[in-house]
Amino acid sequence: MLVNALESEKDVGKTIQQVLKACIKTKDVDVTKLPTFDIEYLFLNLRAHSVGDKVEVNVLCPDDKETIVPLSINIKDIKVVETEGHSKQIKISDGLMMEMKYPAIDQFIQNNFETENVNLLEQSFQLIASCVDKIYNEEEVWSAADVSKEEVIEFLEQMDTTSFKDVEEFFTTMPKLQYKTKVTNPNTGVESDVVIEGLNSFFGE
Repeated sequence: MLVNALESEKDVGKTIQQVLKACIKTKDVDVTKLPTFDIEYLFLNLRAHSVGDKVEVNVLCPDDKETIVPLSINIKDIKVVETEGHSKQIKISDGLMMEMKYPAIDQFIQNNFETENVNLLEQSFQLIASCVDKIYNEEEVWSAADVSKEEVIEFLEQMDTTSFKDVEEFFTTMPKLQYKTKVTNPNTGVESDVVIEGLNSFFGE
């Protein structure tokens, strides 16, 4: 990968931004504000041009959940897909709404390169808080950019279970890298549909 030679994880974000800025010729595109799925798609296609247009992955056969099948995937066949019904709007209570925004490059770095010694619960709240864009009702709009992240986290911790499930649904259904195919289990002869999602899945061992 492009980042193998980096001396520390702190250099990862800077290097990725520099590489993407050098490769993106479209004017007025701010790499730091691109959503993670766009960054992953660009990163994956940079890999195709620099290393090769195929990635090798190991797929677990769904029928027995034991057999591993190697699979070669053409990067051009990996697409960004959005789940039907996905929405950025989350109802907090009657008349009160929260609008989300997609994770940007900082979250991309944390999720893909800074995975050691991480408190997953704390990281989850940090991620959610960074993706809250605004809270509003019929009369007023409060921008998350105008308050501290700690205040946003405190607000999130007070949300009821239903609203928090809607927040989880936002992340679950947001656009993501996806590849669909069929695999045949060599031990059982059963053919199954397989869906591979997320950058880590395409670079996994």
